Amino acid sequence: MPVRVVETSSALSQPSGGTSGNTLPSVCTLLSVGQAFSGTQNVSSQQKDEAWRVNVRIQGCDLDHGYLCGTMEALNVPMADTPVVTFWEGEIVDTKNYTFFTGKWGATSEDDIKHWTKFPSFSPLLSQVDVDGGKSLDLNNYPYIFMRWKEQYFVNVGTDCGLTIAGFYYVCFSSSDGSINGFYYDPNSSPFQKLELKCTNEGRFGFSFSSYELQ
Repeated sequence: MPVRVVETSSALSQPSGGTSGNTLPSVCTLLSVGQAFSGTQNVSSQQKDEAWRVNVRIQGCDLDHGYLCGTMEALNVPMADTPVVTFWEGEIVDTKNYTFFTGKWGATSEDDIKHWTKFPSFSPLLSQVDVDGGKSLDLNNYPYIFMRWKEQYFVNVGTDCGLTIAGFYYVCFSSSDGSINGFYYDPNSSPFQKLELKCTNEGRFGFSFSSYELQ
């Protein structure tokens, strides 16, 4: 949920099975309902680099359909009097339901490659993704899960809060330590705003946003 600004842009483990078919990433308990993550989003501006604290909670997960959803809470946002909470829905790149090519939200295949290649763990997959978007890859035992998160609406503030949810996040989840890295894409926002989150144990079996009523 970056600020509305326009700014001029200034090999790990190999995938198992190579081309053996369309299989889902390994089920990971760190992506189950109620799991919490905490970290920062860096928001660059022409004046300075700026970061705010971010909390994320998984609210739903359906690996069979490559779907998950959750809430994102941004704290210490300069133009907001209160933490800003959004509800997002995610697509898991499983090569069955979704590939590495977004095909919507204003993102071209070139935009996709520019953002995915920001993740070192994507490097072993690049050559095949260039061919078919990764459709023939078997990601079942790959130690990273790639996703797209699209914020759908503001939970506790209005659309005049000074932030935008027009774009979406390219996300890479490490199944070994539960860390999440992401880059925000929106042609009308500063490019490559980085999201960095670590898994927390707080509220593992509950919801952290009980004080907000989801729409």
